[in-house]
Amino acid sequence: MTNYARAEREALADLLSSEGPDAPTLCTGWTTRDLAAHIVVRERRPDSAAGLLIRPLAGYGERVRLARAALPYPELIAQLRTPPVWSPVSNPLVDPLANTMEMFIHHEDVRRGDGTWEPRTLDRELEAALWRNVRLIARTGLRRLGVTAAIEPAGFPAVRDSDDPQVRVAGDVGELAVFFFGRQRAARVAVDGPPEVVERLRTARLGI
Repeated sequence: MTNYARAEREALADLLSSEGPDAPTLCTGWTTRDLAAHIVVRERRPDSAAGLLIRPLAGYGERVRLARAALPYPELIAQLRTPPVWSPVSNPLVDPLANTMEMFIHHEDVRRGDGTWEPRTLDRELEAALWRNVRLIARTGLRRLGVTAAIEPAGFPAVRDSDDPQVRVAGDVGELAVFFFGRQRAARVAVDGPPEVVERLRTARLGI
């Protein structure tokens, strides 16, 4: 059985290496160096995540990330490629659960950063793993917005959170993942419904 977290990590590391440290990404304000540092810090400095829960510590997390970003770029990519086995988010027991979506989204952040890209053809098993995550994240985001939707992933059963949903969101699973993880402008999905609701969904801050 393929470890898609590992496969996406290797593909991401290869792409980061070939693009160099200064290429654009879908993460606003971040270059490839910044994105690589974010992933490495997430896995090697769990203390830096405190700022996500305790607002006054947000600056500390950013300082940790910037310090890691100052490493020589090849060293940074090497650390991304070989995560620590002791990490709470990259140890072998949780790696597929914690990192399949994480690595897929960041791989797409780099692939789509310059605006010239085409969707990948994904393995059915990878789509199934992504769809399990997308379903949860999409429903959370839609509930936060107060929008009801029918979500129609190509090749999988549709889900809806209302008998009369306001919008219909349809596309390949990979594109739905990019969309519902906050990269709407770079996702090829169809969104149908009242124009004001569609615009609200397309410009909302989705994802984690």
